[in-house]
Amino acid sequence: MPIQNIPEMFLRSKKQNPELYIYDFKMTEDVVKSKINLSLHMFSFLQTGEKKVQLEDAFVEVNNKQSVLIKSGNCIMTELLDNEQIYFCKLFFFSSKNIVDFLEKHPYLLTKGKAKQVETPLFVIENDDFIHSFVSSISSVLKLNTVAATPLLSIKFEEIMLYLSQKYGSAFVNYIQSLAQTDSNSSFRKIVEANTYSNLSIPEIAFLANMSLSTFKRHFIQEYHENPGKWFQQKRLAQAKKILEEGFKKPSEIFAAFGYNNLSNFSTAFKNEFGYSPKATISAVE
Repeated sequence: MPIQNIPEMFLRSKKQNPELYIYDFKMTEDVVKSKINLSLHMFSFLQTGEKKVQLEDAFVEVNNKQSVLIKSGNCIMTELLDNEQIYFCKLFFFSSKNIVDFLEKHPYLLTKGKAKQVETPLFVIENDDFIHSFVSSISSVLKLNTVAATPLLSIKFEEIMLYLSQKYGSAFVNYIQSLAQTDSNSSFRKIVEANTYSNLSIPEIAFLANMSLSTFKRHFIQEYHENPGKWFQQKRLAQAKKILEEGFKKPSEIFAAFGYNNLSNFSTAFKNEFGYSPKATISAVE
């Protein structure tokens, strides 16, 4: 699946280069594990459906009772329909400069959040009456021409940032301060270990680390002195074995969580690693 550059793919003209931009995103089919490159930070106000977002060292799953703020960079996104048979979210894009300008205009907010360093690249927002009203109001801005919409978007951006700063206090202020810093704090080892037991493939983890597959493998061998394919497989199978030994789950319930397409492939890999089948692990426990 090709990498989707967002919001560039939504712009009507290549000449457009907005710092603030709103887009209504709709789908009528599920999309699983899309590779997304975000050139701007993004609010996703989910209206119907379910969204799953995997970044280099964080994962979040939200429905239409929540919204999520995602930092710019690479992510892997799954978007699923619900009973409405349509996926719909309002996207509000903004730049790091917008945050810097906001914090300079409201410096009193910094006293709430100057000490703590934020690790997560995601911020989940619980929807309430204000959020619903805000989403309706930005829908009206979409209908205006660019000349009228630009200053209004600046006002709407300030409005939502002030509200969330009030609602979440230092947690949100710390988070947006981290977005204003362009340098990433995520180390290679941190990205690898955050995804050790995920169902992501090595090419997908390399994408999240913003590396080509060959560069990722080279860095991995330098860091771990082992081939990444073998390393991830051993780690994941060991974790799967541990879960099965606890006796609460069956092999059929866990194979997909560790990146296997079917139970047969999982069972073969498990037996090659440990010398006995996953079912034998359960029988030994019983």
